[in-house]
Amino acid sequence: MSTSTMTPEQAAWFAQTFDRLVGNVGQAVLGKSQVIRLALTCMLAEGHLLLEDAPGTGKTAMARAIAASVQGTHNRIQFTPDLLPSDVTGVTIYDQNTGKFDFHQGPIFASIVLADEINRASPKTQSALLEVMEEGQVTVDGVRHGVGNPFMVIATQNPIEQAGTYRLPEAQLDRFLMKTSVGYPDHASTVEILSGSSVKDRSKALQPLITTKAVTEMSALAHTVYTDTAVLEYVSRLAEETRNAPEARIGVSVRGALALVRCTKVWAAAHGRNYVLPDDVKDLAQPVWAHRFVLDPEAEFAGAQPDIILGRILSDVAAPQERVSA
Repeated sequence: MSTSTMTPEQAAWFAQTFDRLVGNVGQAVLGKSQVIRLALTCMLAEGHLLLEDAPGTGKTAMARAIAASVQGTHNRIQFTPDLLPSDVTGVTIYDQNTGKFDFHQGPIFASIVLADEINRASPKTQSALLEVMEEGQVTVDGVRHGVGNPFMVIATQNPIEQAGTYRLPEAQLDRFLMKTSVGYPDHASTVEILSGSSVKDRSKALQPLITTKAVTEMSALAHTVYTDTAVLEYVSRLAEETRNAPEARIGVSVRGALALVRCTKVWAAAHGRNYVLPDDVKDLAQPVWAHRFVLDPEAEFAGAQPDIILGRILSDVAAPQERVSA
């Protein structure tokens, strides 16, 4: 075991803090602890999250609740067909008093950015978001401006209404570390939501639990979770099988495999462990990989679905049985 590996005591602290965050967000998004855990894992793995679901399921509420739980800045951008790239990134304006050009930051400059209905924006505006998601900076008039750290984009899209929308290209989908859906709450949670119908936005009552500096420290700590070579070989075999699947035109790339490893480290620490298990890989393969599939058109027409293909691959590829702990 390397001396830089997370200690059991650090893993216990990480899990305790993670659970407090889940509980805090859960006050605004009732009955959705699993989805909340995925979203927070995405944040601590320094990635971006895509929420795709029907209207009224709480996508925006969850994004706001996560932002409210972190003592940093957060902005919401409502994407529309007429939204310009400069409306996202900001603009350079000439100041007559000083005789200089001043950069005015756009709403993308925040710790957590909610990009609502991202598929309603034009491809040009979507591509402007692409650079900042990947690089953590924007380029305006040839000058680069960093957005700071931590930085997370939580984007939502509605799969039902397709009129006036622009489908996200595969290259941009691949920039999202995870894609998941909130879904409708269970019966008991729905009744509780209805009983508090006078409260329009539960996230406004939340108090921040963690600073942006602590988020950065937790992310750095998660990098030190031990991952055995057997687990890495397991991830590699799974990725290879997605490329060999007859229904797939493009399978999971090396970037996708790296993304899964990053997420499993956070997932393991969130469960109080300083080492990754094969079960962590199985838990996260769907939200991290399903949106990275590009299906063969004939297979897609025949009803093939990435989730089902991944489920089959996870069943077929044997997980390592030997000891994988630190």
